[in-house]
Amino acid sequence: MDNKPLQEFPQQNEEKQGETSEQRPSLVTRWMERLAHLGLGEVTLRIGTNVLAVLLVVTVVWLLQRANLGGTSNLPATSNLTPLPTLPVSQLPVEIAFALDGIPRQAELHTTIPSRPRMDVVKYTVQQGDSIFVIADKYGLKPTTILFGNYETLKDSPDYLKTGQELNILPVDGTYYEWQGVENLTKVAEVFGVDAESIVNFPGNHLDPDTIGDLSHPNIVAGAWLIVPGGRREFTSWTAPAQLVQSNPSVHVWGENVCGGISYVQKGYGSFIYPTTEHWLSGTPYRPDIRHFAVDFAGAQGNGVFAADAGTVVYSGWINGGYGNLVIIDHGNGWQSLYAHLSSINVSCAQNVGQGDLIGLIGMTGGTSTGPHLHFELFNTTLGKVNPLDYLPAP
Repeated sequence: MDNKPLQEFPQQNEEKQGETSEQRPSLVTRWMERLAHLGLGEVTLRIGTNVLAVLLVVTVVWLLQRANLGGTSNLPATSNLTPLPTLPVSQLPVEIAFALDGIPRQAELHTTIPSRPRMDVVKYTVQQGDSIFVIADKYGLKPTTILFGNYETLKDSPDYLKTGQELNILPVDGTYYEWQGVENLTKVAEVFGVDAESIVNFPGNHLDPDTIGDLSHPNIVAGAWLIVPGGRREFTSWTAPAQLVQSNPSVHVWGENVCGGISYVQKGYGSFIYPTTEHWLSGTPYRPDIRHFAVDFAGAQGNGVFAADAGTVVYSGWINGGYGNLVIIDHGNGWQSLYAHLSSINVSCAQNVGQGDLIGLIGMTGGTSTGPHLHFELFNTTLGKVNPLDYLPAP
């Protein structure tokens, strides 16, 4: 296939021996004909066009640079002419930039700094609308870690959370422990379900393994706060066990306003209705893992709160521990319902109420950062504290 065109060229030359030099094709034309016979004519034309374009641009850029640098040129000089700006190589087309300056480098306006894990405890001030879940999510922690890191402030209960409080935010999930100076570090670690080395080696504790000494009597300054990575403990319960009010009924929350002298409790229907006009949650859901054995129903300040079932009031008034103004109704069948954070209370001790009766108004007493809402609990003497949503009708 390749030999055929080569054999034809001599024949063509013989046929054209009689032509004059003016009639004979030029050398460029003959080479183009040969390339065309080989199928390379179009490719050669494209390459030649690109080369000429690059050479033309290079020439223009060179002339502009000479003019801008004050070099000599054949152009007419005049003081009224404004020098043309030199075009940076980085702004030229890729093909031309490559020809002038090799591979172009693109400037990075932003430098990526690798994020490093936080090792120390930081402080956070509770804002309006915060909850244990919101704060935990901000720092990528579990809600239990927020409670474990702030026992003195929150007393193991999310109901103690208030706007303006300053909380400890641990760098990792775990617990926070104040060293008393007489403990056995190995035993302390066992209580939290970890090993002592994880506490000693955690950078945020600033302990030197070489000088810590005997773990049964470690060289740790009394009063030092230790981060316990991955540590857990039991929650402290501030609700007293069921207390007997005379012979009947029992109250699962004990305080100075618990009602005494009740000999008879009105029996309810055994089914419950929503205690508010709003049926959606605002704030913390039922989460036993953080000791929130209730649901927080949304509502505006002053909205009505209604008895979920008929019964007798066995607690009415203020209570410490984050509940604020509190009403508890005993339904005479093993069930009690609890209504907390009320702005006002409309019932009194030993009062019998019917299902749906107004017992108070929604508020935010007792300290809450999530705004007005109703903290609602259901308690059964056999089942304990249950998720109220499992016993309410579908909204």
